Amino acid sequence: MRFAGRMYRAGKFWLAEVPILDAMTQGYTRKETFEMVADLVETLADQDGFSVTVHAGRNGTFEVGSSDTRTMVSLLLQRQRELSGLSLAQVANRLGVSSKNAYARYERGSSVPTVEKLNELLHAVAPDRDFVLTESQART
Repeated sequence: MRFAGRMYRAGKFWLAEVPILDAMTQGYTRKETFEMVADLVETLADQDGFSVTVHAGRNGTFEVGSSDTRTMVSLLLQRQRELSGLSLAQVANRLGVSSKNAYARYERGSSVPTVEKLNELLHAVAPDRDFVLTESQART
């Protein structure tokens, strides 16, 4: 699984953002900025042994990804819930379930949702946002 990002020059720095995670970092060189992106995502995930790879794209784009889909989905759900300012209980209520653990197991990475379930979970945590799946444009 990969998340799209973009990088651009701002003065003496290269800035990189991963919009779906609402995350940004910077570096003095493109290489250093890619390293900072990887460190940022790994730090946000906060899972022992979790690592990501940054794949350069074209025209300032890149993708940050990992074969650890469970942790990537967990990170996505947690960040989107936090961006929406919702508690676990509020998300459970939006899903129509009585226990916050029904949702929390996905955010903790205890369960990996199907595509249909992921869509339902994302709609519960971010009902005002649309998420677009796209084919990778990065060079691997």
